Amino acid sequence: PAGGQPATGGPGSGAPQSAPSAVPPRPATAPRAISGAFVPDEVLVTLDGGDGVAAAVAQQFGLEVRSARVSNLLGRTVVRFGIPDGRPVGFVLAQLAGDGRLAARVPNHVFQLQQASGVVGYAFERIALDAAEASGANVSVAVIDTALDPEHPALAGAVAAELDALPDMAVKDRAHGTSISGLIVGHGPFRGMAPGARLLHARAFEGGVSSTDVLLSALDWAAEQGADIVNMSFVGPENPLFSAACRNAMERGIVLVAAVGNNGPGAPFGYPAAYDGVIAVTATDVHDALMGEANRGRYVDLAAPGVNVMAPIPGGMDAVTGTSFAAAIVSGAIANLMRSGVETDPLALAALLAETSVDLGPPGRDDDFGDGLINAKAAMARR
Repeated sequence: PAGGQPATGGPGSGAPQSAPSAVPPRPATAPRAISGAFVPDEVLVTLDGGDGVAAAVAQQFGLEVRSARVSNLLGRTVVRFGIPDGRPVGFVLAQLAGDGRLAARVPNHVFQLQQASGVVGYAFERIALDAAEASGANVSVAVIDTALDPEHPALAGAVAAELDALPDMAVKDRAHGTSISGLIVGHGPFRGMAPGARLLHARAFEGGVSSTDVLLSALDWAAEQGADIVNMSFVGPENPLFSAACRNAMERGIVLVAAVGNNGPGAPFGYPAAYDGVIAVTATDVHDALMGEANRGRYVDLAAPGVNVMAPIPGGMDAVTGTSFAAAIVSGAIANLMRSGVETDPLALAALLAETSVDLGPPGRDDDFGDGLINAKAAMARR
């Protein structure tokens, strides 16, 4: 495919099949370059209508319907079309561009979890959150991640609702989801930032990889479950459908927190963190120094501990590093703020966190630390 590196596997990819008997029409517009990794034999579209419209589009353009569901956040049916004859994704998107039945046409971009290779307690101290008073009770936090270890003592009884957005894929990976969820709602042998919060867990990753289609279904589910906060510790390319879903979630009052990414100073912006209104979190260490592998850019909003923080893992606990874990700490801190009565409107809350943060690096906002280190105590004092 022109302009992008196709994904090698990932959710929803399928083997090429024999070409359809119908001859697809020529592109209405020229094929366009695609930025970022994507599933090489699929496209996503939104349309008004159901299975009948999807089937008609598939027949006309030589595609196959691999899934179709109504998205509450997007207000339309999301259809995942397979390309059975090897046509490039950019070519198919160009073919579909002139069809008035379709509202949006995008690649099925691939997203990746943000964990670096890899003490206890320093996170509470650095963000000025009293561990003895940390709660988050009655606040719903959705985690979109890998599966978690439901038998881990730190997570026993913590999951209020769960979704498997990859029902046809065997569960092999539980580490990342266990750590992220534990940092937010852990209790017992490991105290998370908001041990009283209501955990909504969506399994959307396997082998560290997911796709736009899967993430859309997980975000829709989180909204339907009444999530107050959604933690997204993953990074991928900009995708118009996922952007619209995030925007609509925030308009419903849902606070979105995302990792900025672990791909280094020269990396392109990481999404969903770079979407307007999403709280984009970078990682610092016990000395408030920036994690060297962290992405940089004007979209960075806040810093939080994410280097060698202790977290639950399947079978125990270990030190973990990455902007993923910094995002989880911010999600937990926000749950405490909501519990204490702080303004919950996403934009107002983001502004409060920016105004009360501890400036790091050069004076003022910068591309490394954003507005600075989150300060839960100062934010609570302003409620």
